[in-house]
Amino acid sequence: MHHIGFFICPNHRILDLAGPLGAFEEANCFIEGESYRLTVISEFGGLVAGSSGVPIHTQPFRNRGFDTVIFIGGDITPFQNQGIIAAANKLAANTARVASVCTGAFLLAETGLLNGRRATTHWRLAPELQQRYPLVRVEADRIFIADDNYWTSAGISAGIDLALALIETDFGTKIAREVARELVVPYRRSGGQSQFSAMSQMEPDSDRIRMALAFARDHLVEPLPIERLAEAARLSVRQFGRAFRRQTGETPAKAVERLRVEAACVRLQDGSEPIEQIAKAVGFTDPERMRRAFVKLHGHPPQAIRRAGRLDSID
Repeated sequence: MHHIGFFICPNHRILDLAGPLGAFEEANCFIEGESYRLTVISEFGGLVAGSSGVPIHTQPFRNRGFDTVIFIGGDITPFQNQGIIAAANKLAANTARVASVCTGAFLLAETGLLNGRRATTHWRLAPELQQRYPLVRVEADRIFIADDNYWTSAGISAGIDLALALIETDFGTKIAREVARELVVPYRRSGGQSQFSAMSQMEPDSDRIRMALAFARDHLVEPLPIERLAEAARLSVRQFGRAFRRQTGETPAKAVERLRVEAACVRLQDGSEPIEQIAKAVGFTDPERMRRAFVKLHGHPPQAIRRAGRLDSID
């Protein structure tokens, strides 16, 4: 029996708890014999209200042994409480694997357990995590990161990605895939994948602009001049160019480049495909052009994405 403790504090985010807890609960339906035992814990036990006001019944953390402890995100103010910090330290010292969801990384960082380690949190709060805890190697745009036996994830739905990765580590790919199918979520976003897609970043209101972006995403390997995108949107080139910039804040050419970089990132993380082949497959005319696009958008070349993906797989 693999015992998992979910440590919550006042004003925790209920989705940060429910997502991973539900994934492990679902995994028990597919595991024969030894499975997961799930316990929600807190500093003192009893009812702990979340940010929504919904109280969750918890057990006190003391005198309990866990194989994994997951620190759930929410309001970071309680993470400054000395009693909660001491509880986190005691739990981590007696647990083989420690994880956090969203702002739970702030509590782990407060204990010093993340010093010198790679970690992530919700993209919006990553700069604050880095500023408060300069010894932590914050990687702001990751879904989750495993550094030795310390796992951290981004916010909300990323807790499910974290849980699926842990399930895969414990019981293999087949079980994790079954859980993902049952939860109706993708199996599975790699830890190095961006927290939000290029499509969601642009967020056009116009159906016609969304049609053009969808067309571009599905035809990245082909030339995508503005004339072709305007045709997909059923607009004149002049109308399309103006509407696209107004809706997305950038030119069609830059948007296509962003989509190509995103597609290349997935291929870089998921295998050993040569970079030259990836560049061609996503529509870049040559690897150098792809390298320049990566540096412009991410601040580092494609090789850095691949190295980070390999670090995740080793961890």
